[in-house]
Amino acid sequence: MATYGYARCSTDADRQDINRQKRELKVLGCIQEENMYWEYESGTKIDRVELGKLLDKVTRGDTIITTEVSRITRSTKQLCEIIEIVKEKHLKLVIGGFVVDCTKGQLDAMTDGMLKMMGVFAEMERNMISERVKSGMANAVAKGKVVGRPSTTVDSLPSSFIKHYPKYKSKQINKSELARLCDVSRQSIYKYIQVYEG
Repeated sequence: MATYGYARCSTDADRQDINRQKRELKVLGCIQEENMYWEYESGTKIDRVELGKLLDKVTRGDTIITTEVSRITRSTKQLCEIIEIVKEKHLKLVIGGFVVDCTKGQLDAMTDGMLKMMGVFAEMERNMISERVKSGMANAVAKGKVVGRPSTTVDSLPSSFIKHYPKYKSKQINKSELARLCDVSRQSIYKYIQVYEG
């Protein structure tokens, strides 16, 4: 029986630090960092690579730890699907201080209801954030301001990418390994390579 952790941030390493979640995962019981799966993706994205790897990896009796329900998903539908996987595989799911023990394949109605309610609140929070962002952007545009992310240039590339890029170029590491070394998503790595190679 093994313990695994899952951490997620919506934006890349330049804007959000995922290390706080990793530290919290250790406190919650996922001691080995090699058992931590983490990525920079939206919580509403269904086919997240690292989450998919984790759900494929776990076997009967294993434990999955995440700091809060919004880290594992911001979709109530996907949360229900994850709960079914937890039940089918007889896993233990720890969300912060909330423990969902399905090692015997059962989930009591109270825990099931509480968990789904947490999912509803996580989804509602995301929708409220989205509404505020859209309202703020519309207000900024009305005032004549330029909105959106600044374009990535060679000068703005992270130093970690510049440092490890030669290893990728000489085929010592692949894109996934480069992403891990730079603490960013594969999507960011594709973008950085495109910018760097002109």
